[in-house]
Amino acid sequence: MRIGSLDFDKIQGPHIMGILNTTPDSFSDGGRFLLPEAALERGLAIAREGGHLIDIGGESTRPGASYVDAEEEMRRILPAIRSLKAAGSLPISVDTYKASVAAAALEAGADMINDVTGLWGDPDMARVVGESGVPVCIMMNRRLMEPTGDIFKDLDGFFRKSLDLAEKAGIREDSIILDPGIGFGLEARESFQILHHLERLREYGMPILLGASRKRIIWQTLGVRPEEALAGTLATTALGVFKGADIIRVHDVAENVKCALVANEIWKNQ
Repeated sequence: MRIGSLDFDKIQGPHIMGILNTTPDSFSDGGRFLLPEAALERGLAIAREGGHLIDIGGESTRPGASYVDAEEEMRRILPAIRSLKAAGSLPISVDTYKASVAAAALEAGADMINDVTGLWGDPDMARVVGESGVPVCIMMNRRLMEPTGDIFKDLDGFFRKSLDLAEKAGIREDSIILDPGIGFGLEARESFQILHHLERLREYGMPILLGASRKRIIWQTLGVRPEEALAGTLATTALGVFKGADIIRVHDVAENVKCALVANEIWKNQ
């Protein structure tokens, strides 16, 4: 798989995706990178710290977050995308579930779409991705479905519907990444179960993205604030390496790059 200039075959070990939230209300860094200048500096810092991808989001997905319309979301993310591309940045993923935002972001230079509704949220999203030919991350979002009580049955049911939507829109299988959606409509024990059995996603034959950084299951377990959850996040990063994650999405890039490097050396020498 290629994402922009990133060739998966040329990097050993997992690829670290740095988070860039251009939002006022994200759960741990809301407001820090809202201004275009701050967003540009954050994106350049992700590269300096060894990251391989930048994931830009203009709407918080935390529980209870305010809805952001497409125009406002574009106002937040497009200047950051354009300035980063002009600076020759890392490949850019855009975290959105709105087809119009995805289309505008791709036109501005984005290299990938990261849809937290797994193509369910906007009936036009699959078409936009299919016509563009860019990679897409399909995230399982249990908030959108009626739970069966079996988290792995729900994962499979969700992904099967998403993959059907992708196939009908002409999205190639080799451009799809799967994310189990840690914390999205899941009880803590279910998120931990997914982490413990993350290798099950290998059955789909597609790259796996793990996004557990600073999630509630970590900071509540540690009894700290989200921005103080680095130690717990590093535990999930190491686990992700051992379980076969291909992309690990994080806030603290430098520390997670180092963690993944050591974990990958341990894994290679088992």
